[in-house]
Amino acid sequence: MQIQWFPGHMAKARREMTEKLKMIDVVFELVDARLPLSSRNPMIDQIVGQKPRLVLLNKADMADPFITKEWENFFANQGLMTLTVNSKTGQGLEKISSYAKELMKDKRNKMIEKGIKPRAIRALILGIPNVGKSTLINRLAKKKIAKTGDKPGITQKQQWIKVGKELELLDTPGILWPKFEDQTTGYRLAVTGAIKDDILDFSDIALFAIRYLIKVYPERLSERYHLDDLSVPPIEIFDEIGKKRGCLLRGGEVDYDKAAEIILREIRSEKLGPLTFEHPSDYQE
Repeated sequence: MQIQWFPGHMAKARREMTEKLKMIDVVFELVDARLPLSSRNPMIDQIVGQKPRLVLLNKADMADPFITKEWENFFANQGLMTLTVNSKTGQGLEKISSYAKELMKDKRNKMIEKGIKPRAIRALILGIPNVGKSTLINRLAKKKIAKTGDKPGITQKQQWIKVGKELELLDTPGILWPKFEDQTTGYRLAVTGAIKDDILDFSDIALFAIRYLIKVYPERLSERYHLDDLSVPPIEIFDEIGKKRGCLLRGGEVDYDKAAEIILREIRSEKLGPLTFEHPSDYQE
């Protein structure tokens, strides 16, 4: 299955973002801690250029904490400042302002030396759909300003939002990119809910997830679905999960669509515990 999703409002948002960039001091790049590189838009580097950047590893509670530490080191080795956060609970958000000041320290010191009082830092907040931008903004602003939802594509226009006296945020719609060069990226995004479900083949996505879980989290998979043997082909494990969950058609055949929906829903709702779907070693080359 070829996965792609780039509706018209995303192209428009990219143009508007580029136009407003000259007003921006620092960029907050929000990524999903469960797939930190797959949830980074490769166009962002081209769009924001050399602007100071803070990478926010969001949904950290849903990710494998040990692998998250490795991702923090990965980004640090690339010279990128990172902060692990949870926009739903507010964990780590109190540090964002101080991190932004650190990124802007040299520029602000020069302004102070010239007798100019530094204004509020203007930050552009970027991220793919369903990565938690609106929830993060509402937490920072301490009121419901940005629309939120558990489906991608909620935010479809840009807006400025004040965060106390120190920060002004430019919220933007979640932007994917026109073509996934590596379809594995598309599958990872689909598993975690970054792509609209109604354009996906759930069975295909669930089978991808099963293969990954067999390889990386076999104990979690076995425990959740009471599986005795993971050495059989993944499609047979898919069959067994469907049968155990009563996802059967007439004649006793497995209803793969129904079984797939259960598997993906349980992955996304952390029924298998915190999971990370890629590792820095996947990108060693």
